[in-house]
Amino acid sequence: MPSIATSTLLSAGPVLFAPDTSSGGTAVLFAADVARAAIVAFELPAEAPSDSAVTVEHLGTKVATLLGVERADAVIRGMAVHPVSHAVYLSIARGRGAEAGPAIVRVGTDGSLSVVELEDLPSTSFALDDAPAADDERLDHWLDGSDPSSQPREIHGVTLNIAQVPVQRSSITGLAWVGGTLFVAGLSNEEFSSRLRQIAYPFDGTATETSVEIFHVDHGKYETQSPIRALTSFDNGRSILASYTCTPVVQFSLDQLTGESLVRGRTVAELGPMNQPFSLVSYDRDGEEFLLVSNTRHPLLKIPAASIAVQDALTVPMSEPDHSLGIPRENLDHPGVTWMANLDRGSIVVVQDDGVDTALRTFRAADL
Repeated sequence: MPSIATSTLLSAGPVLFAPDTSSGGTAVLFAADVARAAIVAFELPAEAPSDSAVTVEHLGTKVATLLGVERADAVIRGMAVHPVSHAVYLSIARGRGAEAGPAIVRVGTDGSLSVVELEDLPSTSFALDDAPAADDERLDHWLDGSDPSSQPREIHGVTLNIAQVPVQRSSITGLAWVGGTLFVAGLSNEEFSSRLRQIAYPFDGTATETSVEIFHVDHGKYETQSPIRALTSFDNGRSILASYTCTPVVQFSLDQLTGESLVRGRTVAELGPMNQPFSLVSYDRDGEEFLLVSNTRHPLLKIPAASIAVQDALTVPMSEPDHSLGIPRENLDHPGVTWMANLDRGSIVVVQDDGVDTALRTFRAADL
């Protein structure tokens, strides 16, 4: 059941703003608390409008200094853009591993950084009733190198940093706002553990929970255990696009997500193996919609949205000679992009890593 939050977050996870503010300008920031398997909705006071782009060099160093930790101990777990002020809110794990503490850092359009004092904000929370238990022995695999248990492993000549973590830590892997409803992706305590939950806001204690499966072209089989890593509203709110590790892109129609049975998504693309997506966003350019997928190993990928409707479902394993990789994609020359969020329909705010530090930058549609 929802309740008034009585403490700050226990862990850092994905964050998302509701797109609309109240008549008084209050904005709602949803923050995933993975340790408690809960979503906390914080009500932020009104902020002044701005159309400015955001640029912050040496972001990682500045965030770590603000939080009083080493550069490597300030790990971004999510990013959201305020719908009015265009300030960027970063979900930060202060430390590494399961015991890392959370912080929300606000980055103003003037480049200023500040810690959001969450305990001072009105908030309500929603606890998931289908999350894996602490003693669940199943493991999830992270490829982003952010967990201290990550170990280098060579696969087909490619070295990956792989961490095996308890599935409880992947109970919430992504958030999206679709048609006035909060969607929460992650793993559940069910046999078919990949789960999409629909939660109405304001929280009323109810949720629709649907187990989902996909055909994974690279793995050559249907899968129900791998969680969605990134998702976004699509087709004017009639469906969801999601991406998984290794890296299929899958469409789910909302009218199928009723919680009554296992739902099979329509795989429309295979973007490359041995890879984990960070973010999936859409934007408009010259009257057309495009998608961007950022990931751990491959370049920033651009996809024309119109190609999805005409793409047949992919059902042939990559090992077969007649397999398809699905919809067309273009490699963009923007290396190191990890987290992304829409500033508006014509601009994307990104975290970009140059191998030494990170920066916060705004990409205009004309440049993508």
